[in-house]
Amino acid sequence: MRTDIDIESEGGNVRNNFSRMKNTVLTTIFSAAAFTSLNAQERPNIVFIITDDLGYGDLSCYGQEKFETPNIDRLALHGTRFTRSYSGTTVSAPSRASLMTGLHTGHSPIRGNREVQPEGQAPLPVDTYTLFHLFKDAGYTTGAFGKWGLGYPGSIGAPNNQGVDEFYGYNCQRLAHNYYPDHLWHNQKKIPLPENDDGQFGAYSQDLIQTKTLEFIDRHAKEPFFLFVPMPLPHAELVVPDDSIMLQFKGRYSETPYKGVDSGPNFRIGGYMSQEYPRATFAAMVTRIDAYVGQIVEKLKERGIYENTLILFTSDNGPHLEGGADPDFFNSNGIYRGYKRDLYEGGIRVPTIISWQKKIAAGKENNFPFAFWDYMPTFAELLQVDAPEKIDGISILPTLFGNEGQVDRDYFYFEFQEMNGRQAVIKGDWKLLHLNIRKGGVYELYNLASDPSENHNIIDLYPQEAAALKKIMKEARTDDPDWPLL
Repeated sequence: MRTDIDIESEGGNVRNNFSRMKNTVLTTIFSAAAFTSLNAQERPNIVFIITDDLGYGDLSCYGQEKFETPNIDRLALHGTRFTRSYSGTTVSAPSRASLMTGLHTGHSPIRGNREVQPEGQAPLPVDTYTLFHLFKDAGYTTGAFGKWGLGYPGSIGAPNNQGVDEFYGYNCQRLAHNYYPDHLWHNQKKIPLPENDDGQFGAYSQDLIQTKTLEFIDRHAKEPFFLFVPMPLPHAELVVPDDSIMLQFKGRYSETPYKGVDSGPNFRIGGYMSQEYPRATFAAMVTRIDAYVGQIVEKLKERGIYENTLILFTSDNGPHLEGGADPDFFNSNGIYRGYKRDLYEGGIRVPTIISWQKKIAAGKENNFPFAFWDYMPTFAELLQVDAPEKIDGISILPTLFGNEGQVDRDYFYFEFQEMNGRQAVIKGDWKLLHLNIRKGGVYELYNLASDPSENHNIIDLYPQEAAALKKIMKEARTDDPDWPLL
Protein backbone atom coordinates (compact mmCIF):
# COMPACT_ATOMS: atom_id res chain seq x y z
CA MET A 1 0.00 0.00 0.00
CA ARG A 2 1.43 3.37 -0.91
CA THR A 3 1.82 5.87 1.89
CA ASP A 4 1.25 9.01 -0.20
CA ILE A 5 -2.49 9.26 0.39
CA ASP A 6 -4.51 11.84 -1.52
CA ILE A 7 -7.42 13.41 0.29
CA GLU A 8 -9.95 15.98 -0.86
CA SER A 9 -9.64 19.43 0.68
CA GLU A 10 -13.29 19.91 1.50
CA GLY A 11 -13.00 20.45 5.23
CA GLY A 12 -13.98 24.12 5.04
CA ASN A 13 -17.10 23.35 3.05
CA VAL A 14 -18.01 20.52 5.37
CA ARG A 15 -17.58 22.75 8.42
CA ASN A 16 -19.79 25.40 6.83
CA ASN A 17 -22.39 22.74 6.08
CA PHE A 18 -22.39 21.74 9.73
CA SER A 19 -22.89 25.35 10.76
CA ARG A 20 -25.93 25.63 8.49
CA MET A 21 -27.30 22.34 9.72
CA LYS A 22 -27.48 23.61 13.28
CA ASN A 23 -30.58 25.43 12.08
CA THR A 24 -31.71 23.09 9.30
CA VAL A 25 -31.27 19.45 10.24
CA LEU A 26 -31.72 16.78 7.62
CA THR A 27 -33.92 14.08 9.08
CA THR A 28 -33.86 10.98 6.94
CA ILE A 29 -35.40 8.67 9.54
CA PHE A 30 -35.77 4.91 9.24
CA SER A 31 -38.24 3.09 11.47
CA ALA A 32 -36.75 0.38 13.68
CA ALA A 33 -39.98 -1.51 13.20
CA ALA A 34 -38.68 -2.54 9.78
CA PHE A 35 -36.15 -4.76 11.52
CA THR A 36 -38.78 -7.19 12.76
CA SER A 37 -38.46 -9.24 9.57
CA LEU A 38 -34.77 -8.98 8.67
CA ASN A 39 -33.39 -11.95 6.80
CA ALA A 40 -29.75 -12.84 6.21
CA GLN A 41 -29.58 -10.87 2.96
CA GLU A 42 -30.93 -7.70 4.59
CA ARG A 43 -28.71 -7.57 7.67
CA PRO A 44 -26.30 -4.65 7.58
CA ASN A 45 -22.56 -4.93 7.60
CA ILE A 46 -20.99 -3.18 10.59
CA VAL A 47 -17.75 -1.21 10.37
CA PHE A 48 -16.69 -0.12 13.85
CA ILE A 49 -13.70 2.25 13.78
CA ILE A 50 -12.13 3.10 17.12
CA THR A 51 -9.13 5.42 17.33
CA ASP A 52 -6.57 5.51 20.14
CA ASP A 53 -6.59 8.64 22.33
CA LEU A 54 -8.40 10.87 19.84
CA GLY A 55 -9.90 13.75 21.81
CA TYR A 56 -13.43 15.12 21.63
CA GLY A 57 -12.15 18.24 19.86
CA ASP A 58 -9.76 16.58 17.41
CA LEU A 59 -12.16 16.50 14.45
CA SER A 60 -13.21 19.56 12.49
CA CYS A 61 -16.88 18.53 12.79
CA TYR A 62 -16.35 18.75 16.58
CA GLY A 63 -14.64 22.13 16.43
CA GLN A 64 -11.01 21.46 15.48
CA GLU A 65 -9.58 24.57 13.78
CA LYS A 66 -5.85 23.76 13.38
CA PHE A 67 -6.46 21.13 10.66
CA GLU A 68 -9.38 19.51 8.86
CA THR A 69 -10.90 16.04 8.68
CA PRO A 70 -13.08 16.18 5.55
CA ASN A 71 -13.80 12.47 5.15
CA ILE A 72 -14.91 12.03 8.76
CA ASP A 73 -16.88 15.26 8.54
CA ARG A 74 -18.61 13.90 5.44
CA LEU A 75 -19.42 10.73 7.35
CA ALA A 76 -21.08 12.92 9.98
CA LEU A 77 -23.02 14.82 7.33
CA HIS A 78 -24.45 11.49 6.19
CA GLY A 79 -25.09 10.29 9.72
CA THR A 80 -25.62 11.42 13.31
CA ARG A 81 -22.99 13.13 15.41
CA PHE A 82 -23.30 12.40 19.13
CA THR A 83 -22.22 15.00 21.68
CA ARG A 84 -22.54 12.99 24.88
CA SER A 85 -21.00 9.66 24.08
CA TYR A 86 -18.73 8.07 26.70
CA SER A 87 -15.95 5.54 26.37
CA GLY A 88 -15.63 2.57 28.72
CA THR A 89 -13.14 4.42 30.89
CA THR A 90 -10.07 6.58 30.47
CA VAL A 91 -7.36 4.13 29.22
CA SER A 92 -7.26 1.53 26.47
CA ALA A 93 -7.61 -2.03 27.79
CA PRO A 94 -10.46 -1.54 30.28
CA SER A 95 -12.27 0.81 27.92
CA ARG A 96 -12.17 -1.76 25.12
CA ALA A 97 -13.10 -4.58 27.51
CA SER A 98 -16.21 -2.60 28.42
CA LEU A 99 -17.04 -2.30 24.73
CA MET A 100 -16.49 -6.02 24.16
CA THR A 101 -18.49 -7.27 27.15
CA GLY A 102 -21.34 -4.79 27.67
CA LEU A 103 -20.11 -4.28 31.25
CA HIS A 104 -18.99 -1.06 32.90
CA THR A 105 -15.67 -1.06 34.75
CA GLY A 106 -17.29 -1.95 38.06
CA HIS A 107 -18.15 -5.37 36.61
CA SER A 108 -15.80 -5.86 33.67
CA PRO A 109 -13.17 -8.63 33.87
CA ILE A 110 -10.50 -6.15 32.72
CA ARG A 111 -10.42 -2.93 34.76
CA GLY A 112 -6.93 -1.63 34.06
CA ASN A 113 -3.88 -1.79 31.83
CA ARG A 114 -1.88 -4.78 33.08
CA GLU A 115 1.23 -5.94 31.26
CA VAL A 116 2.16 -9.56 30.61
CA GLN A 117 5.80 -9.93 29.62
CA PRO A 118 7.27 -10.16 27.09
CA GLU A 119 4.25 -9.19 24.98
CA GLY A 120 0.62 -8.51 25.72
CA GLN A 121 -1.87 -7.66 28.44
CA ALA A 122 -4.04 -9.49 30.96
CA PRO A 123 -6.44 -11.75 29.01
CA LEU A 124 -10.20 -11.79 28.93
CA PRO A 125 -11.40 -14.87 30.86
CA VAL A 126 -12.26 -18.14 29.19
CA ASP A 127 -16.03 -17.71 29.60
CA THR A 128 -16.19 -14.16 28.23
CA TYR A 129 -18.97 -13.48 25.73
CA THR A 130 -17.73 -10.71 23.46
CA LEU A 131 -19.25 -8.53 20.79
CA PHE A 132 -17.56 -10.83 18.27
CA HIS A 133 -19.42 -13.84 19.69
CA LEU A 134 -22.67 -11.90 19.33
CA PHE A 135 -22.03 -11.31 15.64
CA LYS A 136 -20.88 -14.89 15.11
CA ASP A 137 -24.15 -16.10 16.66
CA ALA A 138 -25.98 -13.92 14.12
CA GLY A 139 -24.11 -15.55 11.21
CA TYR A 140 -21.56 -12.80 10.60
CA THR A 141 -17.92 -13.11 9.58
CA THR A 142 -15.76 -11.11 11.99
CA GLY A 143 -12.47 -9.29 11.57
CA ALA A 144 -10.27 -7.09 13.76
CA PHE A 145 -7.45 -5.00 12.32
CA GLY A 146 -5.29 -2.80 14.52
CA LYS A 147 -4.52 -2.89 18.26
CA TRP A 148 -5.88 -5.66 20.50
CA GLY A 149 -4.58 -5.44 24.10
CA LEU A 150 -7.03 -7.95 25.66
CA GLY A 151 -4.89 -11.07 25.87
CA TYR A 152 -1.28 -11.99 25.11
CA PRO A 153 -0.43 -14.21 22.12
CA GLY A 154 -1.68 -17.75 22.63
CA SER A 155 -3.85 -16.85 25.63
CA ILE A 156 -7.58 -17.38 25.87
CA GLY A 157 -7.91 -13.62 25.45
CA ALA A 158 -6.15 -13.57 22.06
CA PRO A 159 -8.41 -12.41 19.20
CA ASN A 160 -9.03 -15.78 17.54
CA ASN A 161 -10.13 -17.19 20.91
CA GLN A 162 -12.64 -14.38 21.43
CA GLY A 163 -14.74 -14.74 18.29
CA VAL A 164 -12.47 -13.02 15.75
CA ASP A 165 -12.24 -14.88 12.43
CA GLU A 166 -9.32 -12.80 11.16
CA PHE A 167 -6.94 -10.58 13.08
CA TYR A 168 -4.04 -8.48 11.83
CA GLY A 169 -2.07 -5.96 13.83
CA TYR A 170 -0.60 -5.54 17.29
CA ASN A 171 -1.50 -8.00 20.01
CA CYS A 172 0.24 -5.83 22.63
CA GLN A 173 -0.78 -2.24 23.25
CA ARG A 174 2.66 -1.35 24.65
CA LEU A 175 4.34 -2.46 21.41
CA ALA A 176 1.65 -0.50 19.55
CA HIS A 177 3.32 2.66 20.87
CA ASN A 178 5.76 2.27 17.96
CA TYR A 179 4.75 2.54 14.31
CA TYR A 180 7.85 0.89 12.81
CA PRO A 181 7.82 -2.39 14.78
CA ASP A 182 9.84 -5.52 14.07
CA HIS A 183 6.67 -7.63 13.78
CA LEU A 184 2.89 -7.71 13.70
CA TRP A 185 0.47 -10.64 14.08
CA HIS A 186 -1.78 -12.25 11.48
CA ASN A 187 -4.11 -14.41 13.51
CA GLN A 188 -1.72 -16.55 15.56
CA LYS A 189 1.24 -16.16 13.23
CA LYS A 190 4.00 -13.67 14.01
CA ILE A 191 4.83 -11.63 10.90
CA PRO A 192 8.41 -10.25 10.92
CA LEU A 193 8.99 -6.82 9.38
CA PRO A 194 12.67 -6.85 8.36
CA GLU A 195 12.18 -3.48 6.62
CA ASN A 196 12.27 -1.94 10.10
CA ASP A 197 15.38 -3.73 11.38
CA ASP A 198 18.25 -1.68 12.79
CA GLY A 199 16.12 1.41 13.25
CA GLN A 200 14.94 1.62 9.66
CA PHE A 201 11.68 3.29 8.63
CA GLY A 202 10.61 0.83 5.97
CA ALA A 203 7.08 -0.33 6.84
CA TYR A 204 4.60 1.95 8.62
CA SER A 205 2.38 -0.38 10.62
CA GLN A 206 -0.91 1.47 10.19
CA ASP A 207 -0.50 1.42 6.40
CA LEU A 208 -0.02 -2.35 6.54
CA ILE A 209 -3.08 -2.67 8.78
CA GLN A 210 -5.14 -0.51 6.44
CA THR A 211 -4.24 -2.74 3.48
CA LYS A 212 -5.50 -5.81 5.37
CA THR A 213 -8.66 -3.93 6.38
CA LEU A 214 -9.54 -3.15 2.77
CA GLU A 215 -8.72 -6.71 1.71
CA PHE A 216 -11.16 -8.02 4.33
CA ILE A 217 -13.94 -5.92 2.78
CA ASP A 218 -13.06 -7.26 -0.67
CA ARG A 219 -13.14 -10.89 0.47
CA HIS A 220 -16.39 -10.67 2.43
CA ALA A 221 -18.43 -8.18 0.40
CA LYS A 222 -21.05 -10.84 -0.42
CA GLU A 223 -21.75 -11.89 3.17
CA PRO A 224 -22.63 -9.97 6.34
CA PHE A 225 -19.53 -8.96 8.28
CA PHE A 226 -18.52 -7.20 11.46
CA LEU A 227 -15.31 -5.28 10.79
CA PHE A 228 -13.62 -3.91 13.92
CA VAL A 229 -10.91 -1.36 13.13
CA PRO A 230 -9.06 -0.37 16.36
CA MET A 231 -6.53 2.03 14.83
CA PRO A 232 -3.39 2.66 16.93
CA LEU A 233 -3.34 6.30 15.75
CA PRO A 234 -3.02 8.99 17.06
CA HIS A 235 -1.45 7.56 20.22
CA ALA A 236 2.21 8.40 20.73
CA GLU A 237 4.79 7.88 19.44
CA LEU A 238 4.38 10.83 17.11
CA VAL A 239 5.59 9.67 13.71
CA VAL A 240 4.19 9.36 10.19
CA PRO A 241 5.79 8.72 6.79
CA ASP A 242 7.30 11.84 5.29
CA ASP A 243 4.73 11.98 2.49
CA SER A 244 2.28 14.59 1.23
CA ILE A 245 0.19 14.49 4.39
CA MET A 246 3.13 15.31 6.66
CA LEU A 247 4.62 17.82 4.23
CA GLN A 248 1.49 19.98 4.30
CA PHE A 249 1.96 20.56 8.06
CA LYS A 250 5.73 21.04 8.38
CA GLY A 251 6.35 24.69 9.15
CA ARG A 252 2.69 25.46 9.82
CA TYR A 253 3.04 25.60 13.62
CA SER A 254 5.69 26.79 16.04
CA GLU A 255 7.40 23.70 17.45
CA THR A 256 9.23 22.54 20.56
CA PRO A 257 11.14 19.38 19.59
CA TYR A 258 10.56 16.32 21.76
CA LYS A 259 13.53 14.25 22.94
CA GLY A 260 12.54 10.62 23.23
CA VAL A 261 13.94 7.10 23.07
CA ASP A 262 16.11 6.57 19.99
CA SER A 263 18.27 3.71 21.24
CA GLY A 264 18.68 1.38 24.21
CA PRO A 265 16.43 -1.25 25.82
CA ASN A 266 13.10 0.58 25.27
CA PHE A 267 13.74 1.50 21.64
CA ARG A 268 10.74 0.36 19.60
CA ILE A 269 9.34 -1.77 22.40
CA GLY A 270 7.32 0.94 24.11
CA GLY A 271 9.52 4.03 24.25
CA TYR A 272 8.52 7.04 22.15
CA MET A 273 11.01 8.24 19.53
CA SER A 274 12.24 11.83 19.31
CA GLN A 275 10.25 14.16 17.11
CA GLU A 276 11.40 17.52 15.72
CA TYR A 277 7.87 18.46 14.63
CA PRO A 278 5.46 17.11 17.27
CA ARG A 279 2.55 19.43 16.45
CA ALA A 280 2.83 18.93 12.70
CA THR A 281 3.12 15.19 13.21
CA PHE A 282 0.03 14.98 15.41
CA ALA A 283 -1.99 16.94 12.82
CA ALA A 284 -0.68 14.62 10.11
CA MET A 285 -1.61 11.53 12.16
CA VAL A 286 -5.22 12.64 12.57
CA THR A 287 -5.35 13.67 8.92
CA ARG A 288 -4.04 10.22 8.05
CA ILE A 289 -6.87 8.65 10.10
CA ASP A 290 -9.25 10.77 8.04
CA ALA A 291 -7.71 9.47 4.81
CA TYR A 292 -8.05 5.86 6.00
CA VAL A 293 -11.73 6.46 6.80
CA GLY A 294 -12.22 7.87 3.32
CA GLN A 295 -10.61 4.79 1.80
CA ILE A 296 -12.88 2.46 3.79
CA VAL A 297 -15.98 4.34 2.63
CA GLU A 298 -14.80 4.28 -0.98
CA LYS A 299 -14.10 0.55 -0.78
CA LEU A 300 -17.64 -0.06 0.52
CA LYS A 301 -19.04 1.98 -2.36
CA GLU A 302 -16.79 0.20 -4.88
CA ARG A 303 -18.16 -3.15 -3.72
CA GLY A 304 -21.75 -1.91 -3.81
CA ILE A 305 -22.38 -2.43 -0.09
CA TYR A 306 -22.12 1.11 1.29
CA GLU A 307 -25.87 1.61 1.59
CA ASN A 308 -26.20 -1.58 3.61
CA THR A 309 -23.33 -0.82 5.98
CA LEU A 310 -23.57 0.86 9.37
CA ILE A 311 -20.33 2.79 10.04
CA LEU A 312 -19.42 3.83 13.55
CA PHE A 313 -16.45 6.08 14.35
CA THR A 314 -15.26 6.85 17.89
CA SER A 315 -12.27 6.91 20.28
CA ASP A 316 -11.31 4.78 23.28
CA ASN A 317 -10.70 7.70 25.68
CA GLY A 318 -9.59 11.33 25.82
CA PRO A 319 -6.41 12.90 24.39
CA HIS A 320 -2.97 11.88 25.65
CA LEU A 321 -0.08 14.03 26.87
CA GLU A 322 2.70 11.64 25.82
CA GLY A 323 5.56 11.61 23.36
CA GLY A 324 5.51 15.37 22.77
CA ALA A 325 1.75 15.68 22.24
CA ASP A 326 0.19 19.07 22.95
CA PRO A 327 -3.58 18.69 23.36
CA ASP A 328 -3.95 22.20 24.77
CA PHE A 329 -2.54 23.69 21.56
CA PHE A 330 -5.09 21.75 19.49
CA ASN A 331 -7.92 22.16 22.02
CA SER A 332 -8.21 18.40 21.78
CA ASN A 333 -10.70 18.07 24.64
CA GLY A 334 -12.91 20.95 23.48
CA ILE A 335 -14.60 22.71 26.40
CA TYR A 336 -14.10 19.71 28.67
CA ARG A 337 -11.68 19.41 31.54
CA GLY A 338 -9.18 16.58 31.68
CA TYR A 339 -7.18 14.23 29.49
CA LYS A 340 -6.49 10.52 29.22
CA ARG A 341 -6.30 8.99 32.75
CA ASP A 342 -8.77 11.57 34.08
CA LEU A 343 -12.40 10.79 34.81
CA TYR A 344 -13.33 14.38 34.13
CA GLU A 345 -15.34 14.74 30.92
CA GLY A 346 -12.24 15.36 28.82
CA GLY A 347 -10.94 11.90 29.68
CA ILE A 348 -14.10 9.92 28.90
CA ARG A 349 -16.35 11.95 26.58
CA VAL A 350 -15.42 10.95 23.03
CA PRO A 351 -16.43 11.94 19.50
CA THR A 352 -18.91 9.45 18.06
CA ILE A 353 -20.42 9.38 14.58
CA ILE A 354 -22.87 6.70 13.41
CA SER A 355 -23.86 6.58 9.75
CA TRP A 356 -26.08 4.29 7.70
CA GLN A 357 -27.25 5.64 4.38
CA LYS A 358 -31.02 6.30 4.29
CA LYS A 359 -31.47 4.58 7.65
CA ILE A 360 -29.95 6.85 10.30
CA ALA A 361 -30.74 10.58 10.37
CA ALA A 362 -28.35 12.58 8.17
CA GLY A 363 -26.65 15.72 9.45
CA LYS A 364 -28.19 15.37 12.88
CA GLU A 365 -26.66 16.22 16.25
CA ASN A 366 -27.85 14.11 19.17
CA ASN A 367 -27.13 14.66 22.88
CA PHE A 368 -28.57 11.42 24.25
CA PRO A 369 -25.99 10.07 26.73
CA PHE A 370 -24.64 6.56 26.24
CA ALA A 371 -21.42 4.62 26.75
CA PHE A 372 -19.34 1.76 25.35
CA TRP A 373 -21.25 -0.89 27.29
CA ASP A 374 -24.43 0.06 25.43
CA TYR A 375 -23.17 -1.23 22.08
CA MET A 376 -23.64 -4.90 22.98
CA PRO A 377 -27.42 -4.65 23.61
CA THR A 378 -27.84 -2.18 20.74
CA PHE A 379 -26.34 -4.56 18.19
CA ALA A 380 -28.23 -7.48 19.74
CA GLU A 381 -31.54 -5.69 19.19
CA LEU A 382 -30.52 -4.68 15.68
CA LEU A 383 -29.62 -8.26 14.75
CA GLN A 384 -32.50 -9.82 16.73
CA VAL A 385 -30.26 -12.05 18.79
CA ASP A 386 -30.16 -12.38 22.56
CA ALA A 387 -27.63 -10.33 24.48
CA PRO A 388 -26.21 -11.77 27.70
CA GLU A 389 -28.59 -11.29 30.62
CA LYS A 390 -26.13 -9.83 33.11
CA ILE A 391 -24.80 -6.78 31.30
CA ASP A 392 -24.92 -3.11 32.21
CA GLY A 393 -25.82 -1.63 28.85
CA ILE A 394 -29.10 -0.50 27.34
CA SER A 395 -30.04 -0.56 23.66
CA ILE A 396 -29.89 2.85 22.00
CA LEU A 397 -31.53 1.58 18.81
CA PRO A 398 -34.60 3.83 19.26
CA THR A 399 -32.26 6.82 19.46
CA LEU A 400 -30.39 5.76 16.33
CA PHE A 401 -33.58 5.45 14.31
CA GLY A 402 -35.48 8.41 15.72
CA ASN A 403 -38.17 6.32 17.36
CA GLU A 404 -39.98 6.82 20.62
CA GLY A 405 -39.51 4.39 23.46
CA GLN A 406 -35.86 4.97 24.24
CA VAL A 407 -35.18 3.61 27.72
CA ASP A 408 -32.93 5.81 29.84
CA ARG A 409 -30.44 4.43 32.33
CA ASP A 410 -30.26 5.08 36.02
CA TYR A 411 -26.57 6.04 36.11
CA PHE A 412 -23.12 5.73 34.52
CA TYR A 413 -20.22 4.26 36.47
CA PHE A 414 -16.49 4.52 35.68
CA GLU A 415 -13.36 3.49 37.54
CA PHE A 416 -9.64 3.77 36.94
CA GLN A 417 -7.04 1.66 38.72
CA GLU A 418 -4.00 3.92 38.39
CA MET A 419 -3.15 7.17 40.21
CA ASN A 420 -4.26 5.72 43.57
CA GLY A 421 -7.65 4.77 42.16
CA ARG A 422 -10.44 6.91 40.76
CA GLN A 423 -14.22 6.54 40.40
CA ALA A 424 -16.98 8.55 38.78
CA VAL A 425 -20.78 8.31 38.79
CA ILE A 426 -23.09 10.32 36.56
CA LYS A 427 -26.82 10.44 37.22
CA GLY A 428 -28.79 12.91 35.16
CA ASP A 429 -26.93 16.20 35.31
CA TRP A 430 -25.03 15.31 38.50
CA LYS A 431 -21.52 13.89 38.50
CA LEU A 432 -19.56 12.69 41.52
CA LEU A 433 -15.82 12.00 41.40
CA HIS A 434 -13.86 10.01 43.99
CA LEU A 435 -10.13 10.68 43.56
CA ASN A 436 -6.88 9.50 45.18
CA ILE A 437 -8.81 6.65 46.79
CA ARG A 438 -5.88 4.64 48.15
CA LYS A 439 -4.51 7.75 49.87
CA GLY A 440 -7.67 8.50 51.80
CA GLY A 441 -9.79 9.83 48.96
CA VAL A 442 -11.46 13.11 48.12
CA TYR A 443 -14.87 13.73 46.54
CA GLU A 444 -15.89 16.36 43.98
CA LEU A 445 -19.41 17.14 42.76
CA TYR A 446 -20.38 18.88 39.53
CA ASN A 447 -23.57 19.75 37.69
CA LEU A 448 -22.89 19.05 34.02
CA ALA A 449 -25.88 21.07 32.83
CA SER A 450 -24.71 24.33 34.37
CA ASP A 451 -20.98 23.51 34.48
CA PRO A 452 -20.04 21.11 31.63
CA SER A 453 -16.37 22.06 31.97
CA GLU A 454 -16.35 20.96 35.64
CA ASN A 455 -14.82 24.17 36.91
CA HIS A 456 -16.85 24.48 40.13
CA ASN A 457 -16.79 21.77 42.76
CA ILE A 458 -20.12 22.24 44.59
CA ILE A 459 -20.04 19.27 46.93
CA ASP A 460 -20.37 21.47 50.04
CA LEU A 461 -23.50 23.09 48.61
CA TYR A 462 -25.40 19.90 47.78
CA PRO A 463 -24.72 17.27 50.47
CA GLN A 464 -27.90 15.29 49.73
CA GLU A 465 -27.06 14.87 46.05
CA ALA A 466 -23.49 13.89 46.97
CA ALA A 467 -24.73 11.33 49.50
CA ALA A 468 -27.06 9.72 46.95
CA LEU A 469 -24.27 9.41 44.39
CA LYS A 470 -21.86 8.00 46.98
CA LYS A 471 -24.36 5.24 47.67
CA ILE A 472 -24.60 4.43 43.96
CA MET A 473 -20.82 4.49 43.67
CA LYS A 474 -20.45 1.98 46.49
CA GLU A 475 -23.08 -0.39 45.10
CA ALA A 476 -22.13 -0.10 41.42
CA ARG A 477 -18.98 -2.20 41.54
CA THR A 478 -18.36 -5.84 42.34
CA ASP A 479 -15.27 -6.46 44.45
CA ASP A 480 -12.61 -8.29 42.48
CA PRO A 481 -9.32 -9.29 44.13
CA ASP A 482 -7.56 -8.81 40.79
CA TRP A 483 -8.80 -5.22 40.59
CA PRO A 484 -9.00 -3.75 44.11
CA LEU A 485 -9.66 -0.07 44.61
CA LEU A 486 -8.56 0.09 48.26
